[in-house]
Amino acid sequence: MKEIVVISGKGGTGKTSITASFAYLGGKDLAIADCDVDAADMHLLLEPDFGHQHDFYSGELSAIDASICIGCGKCMSVCRFDAISVKEGLYTIDPLACEGCGYCARICPVKAITNEQPNVGSLYRSKIRTRAEMVHARLAIGADNSGKLVAKVKNISKEVAQQQSRSAALADGSPGVGCPVVSSLSGASFVVLVTEPTVSGVHDLKRVHELVKKFGIKAGCIINKADLNLNMLEELEKFLTEENIVLLGKIPYDEKFTQAMTNGKTVVEYDEHLGKIISESWEKIKDIVNIQRS
Repeated sequence: MKEIVVISGKGGTGKTSITASFAYLGGKDLAIADCDVDAADMHLLLEPDFGHQHDFYSGELSAIDASICIGCGKCMSVCRFDAISVKEGLYTIDPLACEGCGYCARICPVKAITNEQPNVGSLYRSKIRTRAEMVHARLAIGADNSGKLVAKVKNISKEVAQQQSRSAALADGSPGVGCPVVSSLSGASFVVLVTEPTVSGVHDLKRVHELVKKFGIKAGCIINKADLNLNMLEELEKFLTEENIVLLGKIPYDEKFTQAMTNGKTVVEYDEHLGKIISESWEKIKDIVNIQRS
């Protein structure tokens, strides 16, 4: 089973709009995963029904049982994260500052401190308007462990693809180069890099491609807003050639790109010219990854 992951070194490149367009073009032959759990928005374009929802528990947080605590202060003295405070003789733990290391629980003489897994988000399996199934999630405000939630989303999406005999799994990855991106890339057959011809676009593309190379995954690139800066475009194309990255397509700057999202449609539905470029890019990807045509 093939897995295609779409990522970008920075936000605002049009990554999600392009991924949603691929999902529309692939239709029911794909299993979709929205791995941008910190700022998920692909549901705005694909109309999921949120049919199945599960709480996601991960990490650990410490809590003090005030009815058992004897106020010795040992926990506060060993906490490296200054997460424990005392007010009017009552010791409490700030859940936003606690790292869940559990040291306070281990040194508490009366076992008044326990570590528990918090609910850090919600996981969904939805039917979308292309008749495919999408796995997506929402990370709780201020919650950690987005990398683990991404891994969960991807694994379930791959299970869906295998169980339903889909030709491929398509994932919208997180921007940047952090832990969620590493989770997004794990197990991928092909990576689509979405960038733009700006100083930050080129810089961040190079950073994220270093990560892709460490995984040994073949990559292609779509340059969005390609006519924004012709000098930077030339530098981008030179870099792609040097690194043996397939140029999948160049999309010109067009306000219809963002208008499509405003209207709740994918770009390929909203504009024929832009849609043609994205459709041609998708056909190149299918040939490279060897996805059977429906």
